[in-house]
This record gives sequence, C-alpha cells and structure tokens, in this order.
Amino acid sequence: MKAFTYERASSIKAAVEAAADNADAKFIAGGTNLLDLMKLEIETPTHLIDVNGLGLDKIEVTPEGGLRVGALVRNTDLAANETVRKDYGLLSRALVAGASGQLRNKATTAGNLLQRTRCPYFYDTHQPCNKRQPGSGCSAIGGFSRQHAIIGMSDACIATHPSDMAIAMRALDAEVETVKADGNSRSIPIADFHQLPKETPHIETILERGEFITAVVLPPPIGGKHIYRKVRDRASYAFALVSVAAVVRPDGTGRFAVGGIAHKPWRLKAADEQLPNGARTASMALLAQAQPTEQNKFKVDLVARTLGAVIAEAKG
Repeated sequence: MKAFTYERASSIKAAVEAAADNADAKFIAGGTNLLDLMKLEIETPTHLIDVNGLGLDKIEVTPEGGLRVGALVRNTDLAANETVRKDYGLLSRALVAGASGQLRNKATTAGNLLQRTRCPYFYDTHQPCNKRQPGSGCSAIGGFSRQHAIIGMSDACIATHPSDMAIAMRALDAEVETVKADGNSRSIPIADFHQLPKETPHIETILERGEFITAVVLPPPIGGKHIYRKVRDRASYAFALVSVAAVVRPDGTGRFAVGGIAHKPWRLKAADEQLPNGARTASMALLAQAQPTEQNKFKVDLVARTLGAVIAEAKG
C-alpha cells in the first residue's frame, strides 16, 4: 500500500473542499472496497478524508411520503429498518443478498453505489485493463468472459456493476443527493448516476471532482409484490450471474431491473410495459441489443428464467 495522508472531516463543506483541493483524495467511510483496492495498489489516493463523523446515518420519512437514507447508513441497518422492510421490501432483500454479515455491518449506502467492478482482470495488475489503466486494453475481451456484460458494453470494457443494492434502487427510481465542490447541491436520478463504459470505462459515475453523496431518496412506496432474486455460483458471498429486482402487481403490471448483465443496473421502460405479456417477452424487450460472448450467452436465457420465477412468486 502506498503512503497517504489522512484527515477526519468536521463538516460536509470541509470534506468537499478537501477533496476539491487534492485530485488524488478519496472519501472513506466503511472502506470495504476501497481498502482492498489500495492494498493491491489499484487505487492509490494520496489523501483520505474520513466522513464517518458527519451524522449522515439517519433514515427519515420525506414530506412526500418517501424515505431519505443517509449516505452513511450501514447496509445492515438499512436492511433491518422497519419501514424499509414493510414498504421497500425489494431493497431489504437485495441488501441481505449482498456480501457477508460482517461486510454489511461496515458498508455504507453511498459506498455501495460507488463500489467498483469485481472483474478478475481489473483486480489482476499484471493484465491490461482500461478501467484500471486507461488505454491499456481490455483483457476480458477475448478472455474468460462468463461473468461479464451482455449489454451496454463497449470495445473498451465488458465489466459488470457488482452492487445488489443499486439494482433495487434502480427498480424503485431512487435519487442520489449530493453536494458539489462549489457548495451547490443536486439530485441525480439513479438511472443517470452510473455511466456506460464507452471509451472511458474508468469514469463510472457522473459525479464531479470533490462531489460528495449525502443521501439516497426513495419515492413513496410502490404497491405490488417486492421480490429480489439473485442467481450465483454459490449460495452466499458471491456476485450475481443474473439478479432481478421487481415489483409486480396482481394484474401482472409492474417494473423490474436486472443486475449482472451490464456496467450499470439495467432497466428499460419498454420492458416494464411487456411484463403482463410474460417473462420471455419482457426479457426480450430488455435485451433486444444484447451482444453476448460464447461464454456468457447463457445469461440471455437466464434472465428470462429468473424473471419467470419472480413473476411466478409474485402470483403465489
């Protein structure tokens, strides 16, 4: 691990100003992903800004009837929250499906959204990776691609986004609240928060330099059966081959987002509209532009089968 300096931020203003003043600074809260990457020297910040003392660990009802989740709310606390379990069961189930209990006790809401891909070529510093070292190439293209993206990828990167929570947030139409380096705040729809790789896979979100996540806001509860189903190679502590986050009503209408298939949570309104016509039709609408490799083309059928199981569960 390379040497770095460290400070504890006394306020949001101090945190964003410190980050804006140092291009190599990183915010740290739980550190469940960042510290691993620093040990491998994939991430090499020269300065860490500890934001744990900023009081952003509350879950509050909004005036509109939704829920504001502080950036520092731990995954365990969010999953166990009574309101989340009752009104946003989809989110609670997605959180419990992710990582281990020990990691969920440390991992934060903001950190979960910002975690980086688990592509093995990204983690292997002896292999070219455009996400780790822009312009070096993508070893996954032409390499072992079973876990990789089948849609939304580019000639520069075919990695997938690893978060379970983000898939649920996308199905729920959450918004990410931030404070920028100039002190101005903004609210970013979760649909726009993560970027597709295109030619710059190392730029994973639309956050600006020094911009700091303060909360994630959920809209008022959505009626219907909330389901999160994750298909993986082993029963726990594994990332999704395919995951489906869905809210399905008795009449078959609803919405769904899919993980494990793209660089960001994948959801299309046109696919939502096809839910009453069955899983196969809806998944075909979702994956109309899919370009799988020989090794991961099974994911196309797996999405349809997983969505079918979700619809069957919703109907009882």
